[in-house]
Amino acid sequence: MHLFVVFMLSTFVVCETLSSRSVFTNHWAVRIIGGPKEADKLASKYGFTNLGQIGGLEDHYHFHHSRVVRRSTFAARGAHSFIHMDPKVGWIQQQIVKSRVKRYARSDPDFIYFNDPKWSKLWYIHSGDKTSQCRSEMNILAAWQRGYTGRNVVVTILDDGIERNHPDLAQNYDQLASYDFNGNDHDPTPRYDSSNENKHGTRCAGEVAAVANNSHCVVGIAYNARIGGIRMLDGDVTDVVEAKSLGIRPDYIDIYSASWGPDDDGKTVDGPGPLAKQAFEVGIKKGRKGLGSIFVWASGNGGRQGDHCSCDGYTNSIYTISVSSSTENGNKPWYLEVCSSTLATTYSSGEFYDRKIVTTDLRQRCTDGHTGTSVSAPMVAGVIALTLEANRLITWRDVQHLLVKTSRPVHLQANDWKTNAAGHKVSHLFGFGLVDAEAMVIEAKKWRSVPPHHTCTKISDCKTTYIRPEQTLNATISSTGCSEQPEHHVAFLEHVVVRVFIDHPRRGDLEISLVSPAGTRSQLLLKRLFDNSNEGFKNWEFMTVHCWGERAEGTWTLEISDSPSQLRNPEVLGKPCGDKGSLWLHCFLCANGKVAEARHHNSVLFVPGPCHRECGDQGCDGPHAEHCLNCVNFSLGSLKSGRTCISHCPLGYFEDVEARRCRRCHRGCERCVGHSPHNCRSCRRGLFFYALESSCVAACPSGYFPDDGESEERIEEPSVGPSGCSDTHSSTGLEVSLFH
Repeated sequence: MHLFVVFMLSTFVVCETLSSRSVFTNHWAVRIIGGPKEADKLASKYGFTNLGQIGGLEDHYHFHHSRVVRRSTFAARGAHSFIHMDPKVGWIQQQIVKSRVKRYARSDPDFIYFNDPKWSKLWYIHSGDKTSQCRSEMNILAAWQRGYTGRNVVVTILDDGIERNHPDLAQNYDQLASYDFNGNDHDPTPRYDSSNENKHGTRCAGEVAAVANNSHCVVGIAYNARIGGIRMLDGDVTDVVEAKSLGIRPDYIDIYSASWGPDDDGKTVDGPGPLAKQAFEVGIKKGRKGLGSIFVWASGNGGRQGDHCSCDGYTNSIYTISVSSSTENGNKPWYLEVCSSTLATTYSSGEFYDRKIVTTDLRQRCTDGHTGTSVSAPMVAGVIALTLEANRLITWRDVQHLLVKTSRPVHLQANDWKTNAAGHKVSHLFGFGLVDAEAMVIEAKKWRSVPPHHTCTKISDCKTTYIRPEQTLNATISSTGCSEQPEHHVAFLEHVVVRVFIDHPRRGDLEISLVSPAGTRSQLLLKRLFDNSNEGFKNWEFMTVHCWGERAEGTWTLEISDSPSQLRNPEVLGKPCGDKGSLWLHCFLCANGKVAEARHHNSVLFVPGPCHRECGDQGCDGPHAEHCLNCVNFSLGSLKSGRTCISHCPLGYFEDVEARRCRRCHRGCERCVGHSPHNCRSCRRGLFFYALESSCVAACPSGYFPDDGESEERIEEPSVGPSGCSDTHSSTGLEVSLFH
């Protein structure tokens, strides 16, 4: 007995403790029978205010008492408490404050945590956390959360070598993706000196594939990718060296990353030689077993010298992915070059007070001082490695389409953002915007490769025309997109290449723009203060991606202006063309001219050859009925299981005319007019049709017998199952009517 009493006392104390935590308000819920007027009377009688019915609950009212403390740890006592005893009150409850937590995923920079010492310093990966100043993410963490880390993807760094025994690289180092073309051996280890001059490649490699969770230094964007290095910059760089480097093991290496090019001095016009050009072409045609090697290139660091990356033939190539840089605040870095070939942007360094990039460094160390567009190319290479893990079958052009589709302008500051006629926002500073790793892997997972690549070339009639100072020369070219040549026909654009031949006494005074038929203006060249060359442009190719997705046919306008920046002989004028000039339109297309909007990636697809007849004029991305984007009659299946277009629905389905879909009949029905079990018109084998209920049954009900008779109508449209259930007074005419 004593023990029982103690237990009761203990229980009382616990209950008192729990109740003391409650916070009571001056609001009550009351159930009163009699309607709102009766509730108002009772509220007034006891000093409450009736705030009305509680939602849709009849006879439940919300009372408020202004003379009771708004929040208290004790239940209120006073004259108003007598309402509890009023016979017209069925139920009353003083309201207490409840703790409720929003079930969103809080932004936690450590929700993916690695023990690498510099992990917390990777601000460009943590750009969504509260301590970071950058306002938009490249969503690398989100791509990791989806399980993509670059596994089984091979990336190689074309540079001054990589430190293959670096603790953050050794585990992912791939000997088959490496070579030393400066020393002609298989060891890409950099040459060491007191200035650590050959640190560049090792730094770039760490950005891509530094090993995660090894208690050393940093984490790479594709930290499970295989990483190789080509040592080719620490010696005489020739066309042969470049061609060998660009073409090494193209069926083994997926991505080549290069953060170098001609001098960024504002006066050089240079690009790949004939061998390197061939290496690019062979790579995109035969690399990755025909899917095409992926070449990623840094856009250039000549901004302070007024350089323009359209004078760099590597970033200006349709075969490379030219990558730009932004500071963490979305501003243009001081070193950034402007050009129309830039495809996308990543974060990098900026002014001296802006944070730089943390990565691996020579002598098994780390650095937090990696800078320039050199940073951006390997970052994008890492993102593409994640993308290839999501879909190994995407082509080199698919990768470019994915970047165009998923990159975002976000907070990147540029005064030249524009929306082209295909709906893409694009800038000469940042291309199509900041890369988004998560969006890339999501889109890649469901991506279908774009149709074959076509090139349409239009050569202008050459007339010697002089460019007069302070004036603009307009040259127009009308193009049909080679619609008369199916194998070259370009309906919608990817790249536009303009090849020019211009004689000029001072090349740096020229500015060149291209205006598409839709009115999109691309700045192909800006004035270059330090370019005093009198060599002009000899068959130089300018390239723009700003017309991506636009129609090719129409009138193209090339604008060339001459703005003298210093005194020169006024008698000597510039003149375009020389031997010839040409406009190249690069694209994929539909030979019959019909265009279809592809649901899977919201850009326009067009294919060679006619669509299947079941596609009608709804468009397609292939020759068969399952390639129709919409059906002219009925569609069968789903996007998940595979959908095809047909003229009539097969047995087991009924035709939903309004939705133009074949819907499945109820199980057992062979033909039907709806999904209900009572919408059957004939039955599958082993079942009988019960006409009274329009249903299929395993056995005829009482008063009916199985009727297995045949008819002419049934022979015309044979059924695979027995006939219906007939009563003793029915004729075979009933069975005949069941199959119509």
